[in-house]
Amino acid sequence: MGTFLDGLIETRTAGGAWKAEADLLGFDLGKARYARECLFGYGGSLGVRRPLFDRRGWPEDACAEVPKQCDELNHSHSYATGAEIAAVDWDAPLCDGPDGIHVGVWRPGPDGELALEDVVWAPVDVLDAAEELFGEDLFPSEWPAGGQVALNGSVYRPVVLTARMFVPPDGRWAPVWASVKVLSARYGSENVRLVVWFG
Repeated sequence: MGTFLDGLIETRTAGGAWKAEADLLGFDLGKARYARECLFGYGGSLGVRRPLFDRRGWPEDACAEVPKQCDELNHSHSYATGAEIAAVDWDAPLCDGPDGIHVGVWRPGPDGELALEDVVWAPVDVLDAAEELFGEDLFPSEWPAGGQVALNGSVYRPVVLTARMFVPPDGRWAPVWASVKVLSARYGSENVRLVVWFG
């Protein structure tokens, strides 16, 4: 079954109380394993060290629709204000160095220049080619500085993980960010909050 992401976007009324505006289930985000790790530090296998909004718990003044207990269906709460979301640097490193098991896949773009197309678990044939090239069996994070493997029309390089790689602002979460932006324009970015939990 796995773990699903749940949550809502809430706004603060003139009286200071928070109210629910949109249910995240309506955005069809599914399990969002890599996204939830990059954004909220829950689960996944990326080894992210600095999630953008790491497991902050639920806001004490959250609206009534936010479950204020931890159990099998409601746990690992976190949140982010509209102002925090607007200020995100999607290219900031989420780790201190290159990832040990993932590599970036670069392929020629329309202009012929290499462009990052994907980030994947290092394929066995790439690791084998790296061993032959570098003379020893190394994780991608251990490749020599500037080390890369060219194979089958692609170039594989170690990568330092960023949020853009797994939850780009114009990707599956774009409707969520757009809703936060619209509500922030209406109520002020400090009066809009995304609250999430997992179960």
